[in-house]
Amino acid sequence: MRLNKIISESGHCSRREADRLIAARKVTINGAVARIGDGVAEGDEILVEGRPLVQRKSAPGTRKHVYIALNKPVGITCTTETSVKGNIIDFIDHQQRIFPIGRLDKDSEGLILLTSNGDIVNELLRSENNHEKEYLVGVNQAVTAEFLAGMARGVRIHGQMTKPCRTRKIARFGFSIVLTQGLNRQIRLMAAAFGYRVKQLRRVRIVNVKLGALKLGQWRNLTEAELRGLLPNRTEW
Repeated sequence: MRLNKIISESGHCSRREADRLIAARKVTINGAVARIGDGVAEGDEILVEGRPLVQRKSAPGTRKHVYIALNKPVGITCTTETSVKGNIIDFIDHQQRIFPIGRLDKDSEGLILLTSNGDIVNELLRSENNHEKEYLVGVNQAVTAEFLAGMARGVRIHGQMTKPCRTRKIARFGFSIVLTQGLNRQIRLMAAAFGYRVKQLRRVRIVNVKLGALKLGQWRNLTEAELRGLLPNRTEW
């Protein structure tokens, strides 16, 4: 099997990113620097940036569908339209047909989930299910208690009041916010209502799935525990 496919299917990164790592001489096979187009045999030792590549070893038929967590970089658009430059589908370059669950603005980064299972999308996105999403936000002026309290109470955007949410100061110019809804550009518009401009926005958690140590641009498969937390009423994936 081609080396870039092995790296991609491990969940380490997309096939395109794998090619970039190989070209940058950051991948070795059995101690030798790998080259674009190299093949890999069973038992070969692959190191990526000096660390052993951990390949997925799931038994055939264990899951019917794909469930992915991606650390999306700024500039990637959450659309399945492959005619859009920088679309998330081409970025991941998965062998199966997948699509994002919800959205994350092109100007934002962080955790987004993707799946091949269309049956679960509405269940996860339905506002009344109160699924929490946590964000870390950097703004252009000092965060005040009044600003955080106002954000937490709710703000009128898109002709409606946002649901009450939780906010917490994490730095002079930074705060965290936990939402249970996903209106278009919600945090940016909420902050703008108080005269703040969002300079950086990163989603770090969706329900029980955390961004953790997942590097920017990398993706991984969800664990069984994460799937049970996301979809407690389902027994098969």
